[in-house]
Amino acid sequence: MPHFVIDCSESILYTSVATGSTGLDMVKNILKTVHDTAEQTGLFKPGDIKVRICPFQYHYNNGVQTDFIHVFGNIMEGRTTEQKAELSKNIIAKLKHMFPDVPVISMNIREFEKATYCNRNMIE
Repeated sequence: MPHFVIDCSESILYTSVATGSTGLDMVKNILKTVHDTAEQTGLFKPGDIKVRICPFQYHYNNGVQTDFIHVFGNIMEGRTTEQKAELSKNIIAKLKHMFPDVPVISMNIREFEKATYCNRNMIE
């Protein structure tokens, strides 16, 4: 059920000092890193974690086009504040290691209400 959507500047996909990857390999590395880090927390059922990336060619931050990564974690309600904080810290730590020169790396977690969540498998 958890969905992690990564917004980032497109230019970070061209190279990483830490991994030496570029392009599609970089995208795969980012997706796998976020997925595996979330999975290692034990907060989610194996196989339920979904990760997407949305690179932006055009962005504006305080008058300059600064590289950035922001992860939106959308999870089902029921985890403690401490669990959610640890999840965020772990993911940011991994991304910071991968991208030591990216000045803006952040994450926030939003919760779905179980009572209002619906997907196609829930409809007969």
